[in-house]
Amino acid sequence: MSEYVKVAEIFGQDVFNDSVMEERLPKKVYKELKKTIEEGKELSLEIADVVAHEMKEWAIEKGATHYTHWFQPLTGLTAEKHDSFITAPKENGKVLMSFSGKELIKGEPDASSFPSGGLRATFEARGYTAWDCTSPAFVRHDAAGAILCIPTAFCSYTGEALDQKTPLLRSMEAINKEALRLLRLLGNTTSKKVTPSVGAEQEYFLVDKAKYLQRKDLIYTGRTLFGAMPPKGQEMDDHYFGVVRQRIAGYMKEVNEELWKLGVTAKTQHNEAAPAQHELAPIYAPVNIAVDHNQIIMRVLKKVASRHGMKCLLHEKPFQGINGSGKHNNWSLTTDDGINLLEPGKTPHENIQFLLILTCILKAVDIHADLLRESAADVGNDQRLGGNEAPPAIISVFLGEQLQDVLEQLITTGTATRSKKGGKLETGVRTLPDLVKDATDRNRTSPFAFTGNKFEFRMVGSRDSVAACNIVLNTITAEVFQEVNERLEKAEDRDLEIHDIIKEFAAEHQRIVFNGNGYSKEWEEEAKRRGLPNLPTMVDTIPALTTPKAVKLFENFKVFNRAELESRAEIQYESYAKAVNIEARTMINMATKQIIPAVIRYTTVLADSIHSVGSIEGMDVSVQTEILKKCTDYLREAKEALNDLTEVTDIAAEMEDGRDRAVYYQKTVFPAMNRLRRPVDELEILVDKKMWPMPSYGDLIFEV
Repeated sequence: MSEYVKVAEIFGQDVFNDSVMEERLPKKVYKELKKTIEEGKELSLEIADVVAHEMKEWAIEKGATHYTHWFQPLTGLTAEKHDSFITAPKENGKVLMSFSGKELIKGEPDASSFPSGGLRATFEARGYTAWDCTSPAFVRHDAAGAILCIPTAFCSYTGEALDQKTPLLRSMEAINKEALRLLRLLGNTTSKKVTPSVGAEQEYFLVDKAKYLQRKDLIYTGRTLFGAMPPKGQEMDDHYFGVVRQRIAGYMKEVNEELWKLGVTAKTQHNEAAPAQHELAPIYAPVNIAVDHNQIIMRVLKKVASRHGMKCLLHEKPFQGINGSGKHNNWSLTTDDGINLLEPGKTPHENIQFLLILTCILKAVDIHADLLRESAADVGNDQRLGGNEAPPAIISVFLGEQLQDVLEQLITTGTATRSKKGGKLETGVRTLPDLVKDATDRNRTSPFAFTGNKFEFRMVGSRDSVAACNIVLNTITAEVFQEVNERLEKAEDRDLEIHDIIKEFAAEHQRIVFNGNGYSKEWEEEAKRRGLPNLPTMVDTIPALTTPKAVKLFENFKVFNRAELESRAEIQYESYAKAVNIEARTMINMATKQIIPAVIRYTTVLADSIHSVGSIEGMDVSVQTEILKKCTDYLREAKEALNDLTEVTDIAAEMEDGRDRAVYYQKTVFPAMNRLRRPVDELEILVDKKMWPMPSYGDLIFEV
């Protein structure tokens, strides 16, 4: 590609989007497909055949030889099986390129080979992928050539969801139904659809590939299991929003170009707080498309990094002692005719629709705080949440001074008569323009913060799909909307009932609102006094999936049934245990084969030196002896900790899958890992760098 890219010309060039469909499909077929996309009308096989043919022709023009049903199983990654377009050879030995409507609509991967939490046994292999026509197909170019990727849902032979997309689409239907019902009761007769809109910010680290390949912990687990902090970390705040280094700038340029071709609206990029950490943020999109786009973003970040001699780390906490990475999920509700239901306007106290929806969300988050916390649970996130770069594990809502003041008026007097104004920003410099400042500040310590016309859920881990949290947000909001709808439909005086609901919800659920410092110890104590759940680890959150409250919620809206929820809980326990087991065994391997032998070599050289120098009359070897003693003491501590870790890891391996095993890994194996890390990190500071068997933190985060 040329040095200067015309974004408008390349944007979406590899996407079978609306403009391509309108151009290539017969008018009748195009209209029928649009009805399916916009209204959920069933697509006939006859129409699907025409769409499939044109999609195939378009993809072949892009160089595609294969197609794949691109889906998102419960591994946290995407999955795909490639089939070529060729048919069986004819008598003359020639082959045709074909793609039918049936092949477009349905695929059949092996359901028992993906996590199912007991929904599928090994001998029950059949599963189906179903085309999500609301998310456009695209052609991906890589070493395998050009592949037509068709976004799909994935379910079992008996209909249970085995993926992230199926329940997400179900939750979108639930909130659309209840939100439209509410709008009709509020007098809106024109809007036809309400869609959750999401923008998912993506944080990531870049390290040199050659150094990465020397770290078994990064290769096997995605994070460093050992590592002493370098003399400088992020304390100077000089990396955040700093000038992007040329090597990184070239990488970012190529990432943007690849994403733009795939229709991903990559917009914002910058250095993040930690050295070697960066962020990319797209423009908002309907939530199912935003989820797909985020998966594409993560893949492109990794692929392009490799081409630039780097590795992209998406783990939530790849380096101890500096900021980890998250994925801020910006969520709002928008109508098909352009109304943002979370737009407060200039006078929020007079915006009854906004206040009603706002207080509904407050109630939803308060009642289901445990579920929302679970939606961001991840073994890597356990090490990130509560640090200076991430919200605490306690769910609270930040509203800001303006909305907090409006709610307090409603609670104390029953009516709100004013809204705080932002005013002008006084800079004290005459040559600077006057700036109108917002009516409220922002709060980066809040896990669920209102930021103008959306809520920013800051808890999600950098590796995770944003599907889970949006499934929860959509469904819990739909539940409260449903309650309000039923009350309004029965009310004799609807306006008075709306007023009473707003006041009631504001008063009863004000405990979830907190505008202060979420990092403080005082907030943890205050949250406990308020009765808010504090679920610090992934294992603590998993029971929230199968409470009677959660089962009733999800079954009511047909998002999950009990079996699907129980299977997901089982998968979560199993994935936690497996992840910690891999980390523990990696530590054992590194300590046994690399670190302890390196320390022995160093101490042997040091002992020989002491013996040699000490034999010279008058030579003082007290410093060398002191260093040797320190190394020996730490080596002994490391060996004892290694023995303990090996023992408890072996015990855990013999346990049956389930909650007890996950709890054992959390409470016994993980602390044993930390006990091994402590002396090893001290040894890294003492041992000659030339003898240390792997690149240090300084090598990894400052030499990119």
